[in-house]
Amino acid sequence: MAVIVNQEKCIGCGACVPSCPFGAIEMRGDKAYITEACTMCGACISVCPVEAIFREEIERNVAMDKTEYKGVWVFIEQSHGEIKGVAHELLGEGRKLADELGEELAGVLIGNGVEAQAKDVFASGADKVYLVEGPEYDHYNTEAYTVAFVDLIQKYKPSAILVGATNDGRDLGPRVAARVRTGLCADCTNLSIDAETKLVLWTRPAFGGNIMADILCPEHRPQMGTVRPKVFKKPTPDFSRTGEIVKVASKVKESDLKVKLLEILAVCTSNCKLEEADIIVSGGRGLGKPENFAAVEALAEAMGGAVGASRAAVDAGWKPALHQVGQTGKTVGPKIYIACGISGAIQHLAGMSSSDTIIAINKDADAPIFKVADYGIVGDVMEVLPLLTAEFAKYRAACK
Repeated sequence: MAVIVNQEKCIGCGACVPSCPFGAIEMRGDKAYITEACTMCGACISVCPVEAIFREEIERNVAMDKTEYKGVWVFIEQSHGEIKGVAHELLGEGRKLADELGEELAGVLIGNGVEAQAKDVFASGADKVYLVEGPEYDHYNTEAYTVAFVDLIQKYKPSAILVGATNDGRDLGPRVAARVRTGLCADCTNLSIDAETKLVLWTRPAFGGNIMADILCPEHRPQMGTVRPKVFKKPTPDFSRTGEIVKVASKVKESDLKVKLLEILAVCTSNCKLEEADIIVSGGRGLGKPENFAAVEALAEAMGGAVGASRAAVDAGWKPALHQVGQTGKTVGPKIYIACGISGAIQHLAGMSSSDTIIAINKDADAPIFKVADYGIVGDVMEVLPLLTAEFAKYRAACK
């Protein structure tokens, strides 16, 4: 689509020039011209007194037969042979999409000695597993995984691909999409099938979480998107399910890789693996000062949970970004989420509202966090936390 000025009808009045919010219209002699800065917003169309400005549909010629692309794929992210939770979440949602389309659901499993994990992929709903193995895939490597994934796509032509919006997924997804010349919708929070087009409808937050955008990919295949962890629940595994394993030879040799892993340095303990945690205790600006985060950490330890933080606490330098929960941090869905001194801004709620049980502690009875909380405690967080910690410590000790 493009915005065009009909030069024969244009009378050179210049009414369109100030109407453009991007300065994309200029007068050349007695005629108006649209420059490359045009965003096709159409603001100039309504102000032209002689209707000389209009939108023109540009025919797109995409050199692919879209009917050849069938099936829904899920990238099975794993580490040391253990499948990440987001892969199971996407298999459950991918199963729904595949059933609605009447197509098969497949998992893409890349690694070294990971064939045994295929049974878990089938148990979560897959009909097929595409397996690529080799020592070059022992640890995640952008170059190796991209080559393997692109080879699978070109050979088997899936219609849609779901990738977890994790550190590795956010690295791999865009690279694969660029190689196969398709689009990618990042950080999706909902998936469905558009009733009219039968395309995957990708939904993601936009404009700071103030609106939700629905996005389609009508012209290219495969349709691709990264999906935030914990926005969907894991399906109940059915280990009676079986499927087909398609083994594909690796096209990558270890000697061909430009980047090699030399050493892994552990910079974070299980205390900040928020996506996998069943219990999360998060602190916000209401704690008053960074030293008070010790009370949050003590409660998390007493409950056997992980420590989270609001963006305000992270921006203040009280906690590293690895702990941040929210739209610009991590999306979590634990069984129990305790918000300590967190007011409940919409950006934070977007990252934790799918938690099974939400407990809020805040001295402001009107704080927005109480609107989503299952249980609320109005009081000074530094008085409440030590009491909770003591009680949970007693309970855990009695259970031993």
